[in-house]
Amino acid sequence: MKILVGLSGGVDSSVTLLLLKNAGHEVIGATMSLWSEGKYRGGERDACFGPGEKEDIAYARQLCCSNGIPYHLFDCSEKYEQMILTDFRREYLAGRTPNPCVRCNAQMKFGLLPALAKESGVEFDVFATGHYARLDQSGERPRLLRARDSGKDQSYFLYRLTPEQLRKSCFPLGKMTKTEVRWLAERFRLAVCRKPDSQDFYSGDPAELLNVPPRPGAIVDRMGRRLGTHPGYWHYTIGQRRGLGIAAKTPLYVTAINACRNEIVVSETCPRHHFLTATELNWTSVAAPEAPFEAEVKVRSGQIPVFCRVSPSPDGTLRAEIPEGIPAISPGQSAVFYREDVVLGGGIITEAKP
Repeated sequence: MKILVGLSGGVDSSVTLLLLKNAGHEVIGATMSLWSEGKYRGGERDACFGPGEKEDIAYARQLCCSNGIPYHLFDCSEKYEQMILTDFRREYLAGRTPNPCVRCNAQMKFGLLPALAKESGVEFDVFATGHYARLDQSGERPRLLRARDSGKDQSYFLYRLTPEQLRKSCFPLGKMTKTEVRWLAERFRLAVCRKPDSQDFYSGDPAELLNVPPRPGAIVDRMGRRLGTHPGYWHYTIGQRRGLGIAAKTPLYVTAINACRNEIVVSETCPRHHFLTATELNWTSVAAPEAPFEAEVKVRSGQIPVFCRVSPSPDGTLRAEIPEGIPAISPGQSAVFYREDVVLGGGIITEAKP
C-alpha cells in the first residue's frame, strides 16, 4: 500500500514513518511549511508554529533521505495565515478562546496537505500521521476512537475530520503508549528520540499574532468596582487565575470578558458551568442526531469526560446540560461528545451558563 505520512520533525511522526516502512508499505514523507520568516518573532518553546520549523524540516528531509524514502515539502504559509490565523485573531478579538489546532487538523493537515500532494503528482492510497487516536473502518462509516494511551489521546483535536477524511487516514500509534513509542524511537536510533512534545501551537506569546497595540482597560468585580488595569482583554481567558496583576487576599478568577467594553470581570470563585450551546457542528462517527441523547463531553483535551444530555436543534446548533458541571467553559472552545471510546462529534461553544 502507498502511504503518505505527514512529518512534523518530531518523534511521533518519525516513528510512524519507519513503522509503516518496516511493515512493507511504500511510504512517502510530506511536510507543511507554515512559518513566515520575519513576520512574527516567535520564541524558543517547541510548537507547531514557530522559527524552529527550519530544524524540523531539515530533520524530516534527512530522515527520509537516509531511509530511501521520497520527501516533499509544501509551502502552506499563506494558507495557514488565511485559514487558521485569521480565525484565531477574529475569535480572540471577540473575547473568545479558540483552539487553532482543531481547525488546523481538519483544514490543513488532513485537508490541504494531502490535496497538495495529489496535485503535485504524488500517488498514495492512505494518509498517515503520528496522532494518538484509533480508527474503526469495519462499518459503512468510519469511527474515530480514543487512543489506548489516555494520557496522550488526541481524538479531541480530530473531531472535525469528515468521514471522507477518516476513510483515507490511519493512525499507527493509536494502540501504543508514549513510552512504547519512545522505546521504538531509540531502537530506530532516531535523533529526536528524546525531543520534548510540542505543548502549544505557537512558540511565542499568542497575543503577538493578533497584531494589535496595547489597549488598557478595567478589571472589575461582579459589582462593577474597579480592582485594577489590564493591557488588553485578549490576554485573558475564562477561569484564568494567574497574571492578573491584582493584590488580593484570596485568589481571583476571570469570570467574564467584555470585548466591547474592554473589561475583565473577576471573582473569588472559579465559574462552574452546567449548560453550553454550540454551533459549527461536525458529526465525526455518526449521522447528525435529530433527537436528544446522552453522552460524555470534553471542552478541553486534558479534561476527564463528564456525563451530559444533548439536545440538537434544527438550526444546526445544540444545547448540552451537564449535571456535574465543568469549571471555566469559554466560548470559542470545542465541545466534543463521546460514547465510551467513540467520538460522536462536536462543535464550537458559543455560550456557557452556570
